Amino acid sequence: MTTVVGRPNVGKSSLVNALVGQKVSIVSRRPQTTRHRIHGVRNRDDVQIVFVDTPGLHEREQRELNRVLNRAATGAIEGVDVVLHVVESGQWRSDDDLALARAKASGLPVVAALNKVDRQADKSKLLPELAALGARHDYADIVPVSATHGDNLDKLADVLAGFMPEGPALFPPDQVQGHDLAFTIAECVREKLTRMLHQELPYALSVGVEMLEDSEGLLRTRAVIWVEREAQKKIVIGAGGETAKRVGTSARRELERQLGKKVYLQTHVRVRANWSDDPAALRALGYEG
Repeated sequence: MTTVVGRPNVGKSSLVNALVGQKVSIVSRRPQTTRHRIHGVRNRDDVQIVFVDTPGLHEREQRELNRVLNRAATGAIEGVDVVLHVVESGQWRSDDDLALARAKASGLPVVAALNKVDRQADKSKLLPELAALGARHDYADIVPVSATHGDNLDKLADVLAGFMPEGPALFPPDQVQGHDLAFTIAECVREKLTRMLHQELPYALSVGVEMLEDSEGLLRTRAVIWVEREAQKKIVIGAGGETAKRVGTSARRELERQLGKKVYLQTHVRVRANWSDDPAALRALGYEG
């Protein structure tokens, strides 16, 4: 197994999706979009590579949610074979030091993926950047990649495959996700909310599924969007219910594309005061750590 670590917003989820070849982790430009340990599976003829996508590590722990995310990211290193440290090209920050320190502390081999190299207009700068990255740690390997453009992903997969132990596969050969359907639905709705609301409410939102009926040609489900205040509820619903309607439509269409069947999706918005700073509420909402 491979744990993917790094600071928020370096492209960990995009990289996992690209390596797996299918969307298993939601993506947005907002830091800490990933809030759970998410498994993606890359199957090859000779090896199965299981990726554990983790929340971004960050220094400031302002709320209980931040502390839970840090613990989830750190705990995901246990029991794996190699750590993939994702770094954004040209953007080393203090939170990168934190992620590298956690990777080093694991005692496992650490492979670095220098992501977003497609944004580097002057490719001559890549060699000194790779050398500087190599000076920070004795990485098992350093691979420059672009999750967006697919550059060098096969090379990275080859490197990681070399650390996979011999033994039976953990997942069936046709499976690429390591989580259940309810999780997929909740994360899809949360992604659409995060993208649609932009700067307004990303940290105050959580989504759960309270009804799920899955038949051969139709999926019926009800998702609950949790916020912390009544004012936030009004923002999520929008004028005349327009925002919630757009979120539901967008999520339904994506789920239908992923699942290949008709989806009937209902969404409800409810208030749970200060859930992001309440350990009991976080557990009830499915947060590990």
